[in-house]
Amino acid sequence: MRSYHVDSGAGIDGLALREHPAVPSPGPGQVLVAVRAASLSYRDLLVLRGTYVLPVKPGVVPLADGAGQVVAVGPGVTSVRVGERVAASVFPSWQDGPFGLRHLPQLGGSLDGLLTEFAVLDAAALVPVPEHLSYEEAATLPVAAVTAWNALTGDGNAGTGGLRPGQTLVTLGSGGVSLFALRLGKALGARVIATTSGPAKAARLYELGADEVIDYRATPDWHEVVRELTAGQAADRVVDVAGSLDASLKAVRVAGHVACVGFVGDSAPPLDPRVLFGSGATVRALAVGSRAQFLEMNEVVERERIRPVLDRTFRFDEAPEAFRHYASGASFGKVVISMTGAGDA
Repeated sequence: MRSYHVDSGAGIDGLALREHPAVPSPGPGQVLVAVRAASLSYRDLLVLRGTYVLPVKPGVVPLADGAGQVVAVGPGVTSVRVGERVAASVFPSWQDGPFGLRHLPQLGGSLDGLLTEFAVLDAAALVPVPEHLSYEEAATLPVAAVTAWNALTGDGNAGTGGLRPGQTLVTLGSGGVSLFALRLGKALGARVIATTSGPAKAARLYELGADEVIDYRATPDWHEVVRELTAGQAADRVVDVAGSLDASLKAVRVAGHVACVGFVGDSAPPLDPRVLFGSGATVRALAVGSRAQFLEMNEVVERERIRPVLDRTFRFDEAPEAFRHYASGASFGKVVISMTGAGDA
């Protein structure tokens, strides 16, 4: 079998394809998965750059996103069967409830990831792949889609909170999390206002269901347009993937919700505490989501027949080129690496 390995901070040129003499065998509670496709997320670039916030083991197999087929099960495994199509939770031990330090081990970081032909995974971390999705499409779900679902629903307590029908959602940009937030937000009955750069991307966002799109380059004070579009009421929820919390807090209503997914660039702009206090909103930082949230999201994906937006598919031996394409910022939708060949489903 073959797998890619890299050290944190080694960069794209540090990706090394290695041949292994044998396929590994699953132990108790484990499953052997033939990986059919994997996809890239921003966290994977951080691992290669050496700036990822969580531990990364030396020579790790990168990528937390992937999908494949179960080819063997270890002793005591009854939850999955040989032949099933599955994806894995990024944090294998995070089954449900709040995130905690005990759940820090993560695929593609402190644990080997899915840029490999075969992976041994914890059976308890696996989820079934929605039937209508190809392996390439399913490979995009574990990071970006689950993060988006958590951003939309993860604040719900005892039936309260979470995005509700008729509410207004703002998504920032056209990255993987934002595109999933748009599609899932529409599935939950929300009005979605998306921001992006340029008319070409705006047209794509309208095609995906956005109710309104704001070009933040043409209108830097996009938060003012959000208020205009909502008759001064502002948005109920903002999914902030850019770290522009100052603008997000100005775009959200009193007692609204800002889901802070992360930030782009080498540094994040400072946040004036007076803006935070004056907004009266909740700012919630989040990291992907639990297996229970993955399962909940998949129910919506399957019911609504949601298909992820794929930008480009690369072959397994083209993995470094896939990283370079993704790092260029030119993609719209997910960049995928197929173990069976570019374009295969």
